[in-house]
Amino acid sequence: MSDNLTLPAQQGPADTTTPETLLEVEGLTKHFPIYGGFPIKRKVGAVQAVDGVDLTVGVGESVGLVGESGCGKSTTGRLITRLMEPTAGRITYAGQDITHASRKQLAPVRSEIQMIFQDPYSSLNPRQTVGSIIKAPMEVNGIEPAGGREKKVRELLELVGLNPEHYNRFPHEFSGGQRQRIGVARALALEPKLIVADEPVSALDVSIQAQVVNLLQEVQKELGIAFLFIAHDLAVVRHFSQRVAVMYLGKVVEVGDRDSIYNHPRHPYTHALLSAVPEIDLDGEGEARERIRLTGDVPSPISPPSGCRFRTRCWKAQDKCASEEPPLVKLSGSREGHLTACHFPEEPTLQGRAQDVVMDPALKALEGDGAGKD
Repeated sequence: MSDNLTLPAQQGPADTTTPETLLEVEGLTKHFPIYGGFPIKRKVGAVQAVDGVDLTVGVGESVGLVGESGCGKSTTGRLITRLMEPTAGRITYAGQDITHASRKQLAPVRSEIQMIFQDPYSSLNPRQTVGSIIKAPMEVNGIEPAGGREKKVRELLELVGLNPEHYNRFPHEFSGGQRQRIGVARALALEPKLIVADEPVSALDVSIQAQVVNLLQEVQKELGIAFLFIAHDLAVVRHFSQRVAVMYLGKVVEVGDRDSIYNHPRHPYTHALLSAVPEIDLDGEGEARERIRLTGDVPSPISPPSGCRFRTRCWKAQDKCASEEPPLVKLSGSREGHLTACHFPEEPTLQGRAQDVVMDPALKALEGDGAGKD
């Protein structure tokens, strides 16, 4: 979705106030074991889906988590909601360590951390009515709101822009956007303090995406809910989040406030992501912008590169990048809270270069052939 057409970026100075920390993640790791051998299977390796992620979310704050497919964003969200057991690291929610908390210990926290799933079709039980789906969290947690659960469900349906009379309908009677609204209502049923939204608009049409994102913003303002917003679409993340974390191959490579990430990025991978966002300049008077095309595919998380994991696709990589893993730190010239993991960072600007940075010579040759034919 184009940033210029549908969801314009928030303007004005960046918010320098730091909200009280609600969620803190330190060194979060999830390795999925790989077994092989016959007749006795043994562990032969591991998929390093998430490997040492550090992240914080403040009270009422929205934090975006972006990156390529397979970088570990969704796994990070499921670890934070404790739908998966972490391999290592620490998850602290409201001052309480919930990293390896038992089911009984998690019971009081479950109602405060909810999740909106990516697929609005498979995340709803087709055999239950909308009323039953939204009411289920209240039944599980033994919550009896004033006026009864049915009244609460109808209020939630109205809050997310659906007709309260839809209470007795089934999921197959709704469109994709309406189903995602049902998912939002279910997440709000327990009045959570933190919602992990795992690509909540990626399966929806562009016009519906804007409606759902605006709905989430209204809910956040009215109820003061914090969000961890996982998405591919950088325009949507810019519109919704106050802070943004960029993830690559299981690690956070850059994190900072919205203005720092979008207007003053330092990590080469962040530059590459931003250069891929479509930009429309109808009058031809816009400022030139670099285009970065990365060669090759993302390395396998089974055997990631040594040192900096982005070095195999980076145009600034040197010997140091292979031997030393760069720490996530504040660089000279960056704002407070803007952290980057890079030995040789880019300048904090998006000014166009003398020529495009093309990482794949074959693509450059193809472009030259096409231009000649025209």
